[in-house]
Amino acid sequence: MVWLPNQQIGRMKRTRIWAGAFLCLLFFMLATPKFPSSRESHLFADMRNFFGVPNTLNVLSNFPFLIAGVMGFVLTLQGIFFNISFRGEVWGWALFYAGITGVSFGSAYYHLKPDDDRVMWDTLPMMIAYASLFSSLLAERVDAKIGLSCLIALVSVSFLSMIYARTFNDFRLCMTFQLIPTIAIPVVTFLFPPKYTHSRCWLYATGFYLLAKFEAAADRKIYSKTHYIISGHSLEHLCSAIVPVLLSVMLMYRDTKFQRLGDCKEGVRDK
Repeated sequence: MVWLPNQQIGRMKRTRIWAGAFLCLLFFMLATPKFPSSRESHLFADMRNFFGVPNTLNVLSNFPFLIAGVMGFVLTLQGIFFNISFRGEVWGWALFYAGITGVSFGSAYYHLKPDDDRVMWDTLPMMIAYASLFSSLLAERVDAKIGLSCLIALVSVSFLSMIYARTFNDFRLCMTFQLIPTIAIPVVTFLFPPKYTHSRCWLYATGFYLLAKFEAAADRKIYSKTHYIISGHSLEHLCSAIVPVLLSVMLMYRDTKFQRLGDCKEGVRDK
């Protein structure tokens, strides 16, 4: 008798989340103009060539993504150093770190010769990474099943958004995935109680991600202010790489504060 109302509540939560997400996406598509890719979007402030590597600093500044992504992926699957309770969370975090690793290769490949044909390799891994990250947060704060269903749906939408962008030359859907960390993560953090300790790391990571976006927007200004040593776009890469590092520290040091009824049932099934 207790389980049925809880199941109904879970379905209501999922319905509200999907309805809210669809309405936000619909409003965004109707309220904003088409955002096509252009030649100017591939022209960055620092295009210097060192040791025969085009756009050297924009390429090499992706290396921290590789270190953070590979180490996080291995530690997630190893299951010893990271405090991850259930399989739904493992899938989300593993895919997040896999996406971060993909960013290191995709972004480096794109910056070697920035153009419309290569930009998808820079954008898609990041979309997958942050779709997985948001799903992991939902699994932790709301419900493991909701998190897993969102993981499947958001990763699918990531691919569909890139297909849409390539077909219609409209990157609005791709832009929405850049808004996920800056808006949705703080909202979920404040609305739902944390299951683990060290939950402030979610907000710290969001802050660094937001700072990285400001650095990218001020690419040329930062390049000028640093006396042409480093550009805002290179700093964006370095600042964005702090996000998986902070989250890895959180996963290593956090402890479980409480378990929800649904989590207890899932833990019994895992055993």
